Amino acid sequence: MFSLARAPAPVPGPRTLTTMQALNEALDLAMERDGRVFAIGQGALPPLSLFGATQNLLEKYGPDRIVESPLSENAMTGVAVGAALMGRRPVLFHIRADFALLGLEQLFNNAAKMAFLSKGARPVPLVVRLYVGRGWGQGPAHGRSLEALFAAEPGLKVVMPSDPASAKGLLLASIEDPNPVVFIEHRWLHFLDGPVPEGYWTEPLDGPKLRRRGSDVTIVGTSWMLRESRRAAEALAGAGVSCEVIDLAVLRPFRPEMILDSVRRTGRLIVADTGWTTLGMGSEIVATVTERAFGALRRAPVRIGQPDRPTPSAPALAAEHYPTALTVFDAAARLVDAAPERVAAARAALAAETAGQPADLPHPDVRAPF
Repeated sequence: MFSLARAPAPVPGPRTLTTMQALNEALDLAMERDGRVFAIGQGALPPLSLFGATQNLLEKYGPDRIVESPLSENAMTGVAVGAALMGRRPVLFHIRADFALLGLEQLFNNAAKMAFLSKGARPVPLVVRLYVGRGWGQGPAHGRSLEALFAAEPGLKVVMPSDPASAKGLLLASIEDPNPVVFIEHRWLHFLDGPVPEGYWTEPLDGPKLRRRGSDVTIVGTSWMLRESRRAAEALAGAGVSCEVIDLAVLRPFRPEMILDSVRRTGRLIVADTGWTTLGMGSEIVATVTERAFGALRRAPVRIGQPDRPTPSAPALAAEHYPTALTVFDAAARLVDAAPERVAAARAALAAETAGQPADLPHPDVRAPF
């Protein structure tokens, strides 16, 4: 694997963008900066514009750099790999992670291995953007969160942003990187907003990011579950429980040192993942902490994620399928042996805040067209 030079950390500015706007801006900046960058995918051209990811870029860069692809994921992944080998920097979109399964042969056997087989002489600077997450009954064939599958393949880098600023910085870093990067976006995050620094800057692909300091429990979250973890941590703080929240923004390369250092201080670990609990990223993190920091653990680690069954479409099943901020709250309260009366008021406030939140329809904050 090649290394990516560390860029200066951005200074947040006052402006606010949605995650999709931040991603669109990042792609625009990358294409403006480097003529080798081009975007390709189903629905890349208007009117869809990949739900906003390529909005207004066709007019600026033309059809040679904003490319509509046919419905052939395996072939188009191969085209993108070939273009990267020839010196271009493609950004390939599969609007469902499930669709990328048709291109795994190209991605796993060609893109991920070429730098290794060529002793670094043939890098593959490719970014594959995948959309995951629930909404409107995506179900078993369209709603899977497959990050653990991609992270299991040596030679790939895997990224999951959790807010607009990290989405922009991580995408720019991914496009710069000479290695193939799988960039996984949760659709519920696309239209949530937050502060995003202006200009061109990158957030290094160097592992987890610390989002909240704490002393009682370490919570590691991915993507949407990072947001749920932060909500739980805020509620727990009102009950006197201090949670350290770590964003597993870069799943591969897997660099657990920040997590290990945190657990050595807190003695307790929760991993809240958007994917399945069984054989998911949480399993890898818990195994690593158990191997390397077992003596620091005061309680057995907790994995939170989807249960071991296909993703349901029916609302009645979806309501019991997806973990929430309350799931994380309850797990942390148990780990610190908090008496029910100590956390009752904070839990009730969190429950009231999340009451009526649909399990599979778009989150109330989401304005996405899908």
